[in-house]
Amino acid sequence: MLGMGLTLRLEDFIQVTRTPKWVMTGLFLQFTVMPFFGWLLGKVFDLTPFFAVGLILVSSCPGGTASNVIVFLSRSNLALSVTMTAISTMAAIVLTPLLTSSLSGNKIEVDAMGLFYSTLKVVLVPVVLGVFLNNRLPRYTKKIQFYAPSVAVILITLIVASIIGQGKEIILDSGLSLIFSIMILHLSGFFFGYFLSKILLKNDSVSKTISVEVGMQNSGLGVVLAKENFINPAVAIPAAISSLVHSLYGSIFVAIFSRSANSYNNKDK
Repeated sequence: MLGMGLTLRLEDFIQVTRTPKWVMTGLFLQFTVMPFFGWLLGKVFDLTPFFAVGLILVSSCPGGTASNVIVFLSRSNLALSVTMTAISTMAAIVLTPLLTSSLSGNKIEVDAMGLFYSTLKVVLVPVVLGVFLNNRLPRYTKKIQFYAPSVAVILITLIVASIIGQGKEIILDSGLSLIFSIMILHLSGFFFGYFLSKILLKNDSVSKTISVEVGMQNSGLGVVLAKENFINPAVAIPAAISSLVHSLYGSIFVAIFSRSANSYNNKDK
């Protein structure tokens, strides 16, 4: 999250005033489509309560910096992607705990205030610190920015690997239902993020960007929140698997979106 903050500027937050309809549409889809499917798929696949709550938790997380990379590579609207990531990350401080506790029902006890304080600590403090440093010490943060993504990827990989390693028996016992539910969750985010925004905004580049933002969650945040607020390690497993799944989907969408962008440019020529 500190690495994300170091890539953001105050202008990225101000961007919302320039294209409010785009950002608000993306934000609305981010926190409606994914949480709904997280809740629905838990019921459809009859997941155990801990997996179901974990799926709801990761589906209620904001977008992450991985989505910015995918948007850049797919030649979509990078400025909108960065703005959406920034705004959704701040909104997550309230929305992630609220949605998780509301949609989980009585499956297991969810400490909404505990989630809120964890999100505040894990999101707000490092992001605000990163933005502050980026604006006050740009010369130094530019040097750090080069290494920040690699460090973040390594740390998230270690976190995810430890969660999957600890819960490998639980994952194997659950069969394919958990993996299928996570695959469908992210595919739904990409699909409905694109087509609903296309209907509402009628802009292909914006729709592709929103599709990626909706379909790719900050799974690392989901893992940390699960570890901090739930005793059972199974709650963190959906977020750990999600990190792998949405990254694979993102790579596929880069190929699809880049190809369509090239075709469009060739037609113009």
